[in-house]
Amino acid sequence: MRKNRSRNRIDEKMKMRVGIGYDVHRLVANRKLVLGGVEISYHLGLLGHSDADVLTHAIIDAILGAAALGDIGTHFPDTDARYKDMDSLIFLREVAAKIRQVGYRIKNVDSTVIAQRPKLAPHIPHMRTTLAETLDISVAQIGIKATTSEGLGIVGEGKAIVAQAVACLCDL
Repeated sequence: MRKNRSRNRIDEKMKMRVGIGYDVHRLVANRKLVLGGVEISYHLGLLGHSDADVLTHAIIDAILGAAALGDIGTHFPDTDARYKDMDSLIFLREVAAKIRQVGYRIKNVDSTVIAQRPKLAPHIPHMRTTLAETLDISVAQIGIKATTSEGLGIVGEGKAIVAQAVACLCDL
């Protein structure tokens, strides 16, 4: 019993929480390529139930994980027709509202997109602005990096794009 009380005191004193997110989607013809809420001109797009925005999905999972609120599939299941082709920024906005309701705010988000093509560096400023506006935080609180997989694996073969994210939350 005493051990439990001690754990609760630690939880009450917790000021920061960290979560990680990961997503991967296959590249296919006849789909838009959306990353970080920004449509990027490319001959292939990401396959998924919603808009398949791997960057936004990884950020959502990082935020939800930091707040111990599950994952994107728990809140927006791909078995629900309401989410078919939906803009992932809508999911992100709802997640930001959920974490505020449970007493947290976003301190920062850092992410990496792994794609062999297209080159993403020119799009990163727009992605940062879009994500910051959606989350109602400063652009300075959003980090996005892009890299390739040096020709290795499904990403290197140009068959998929991967994103990873870390989110840090703190008390309101």
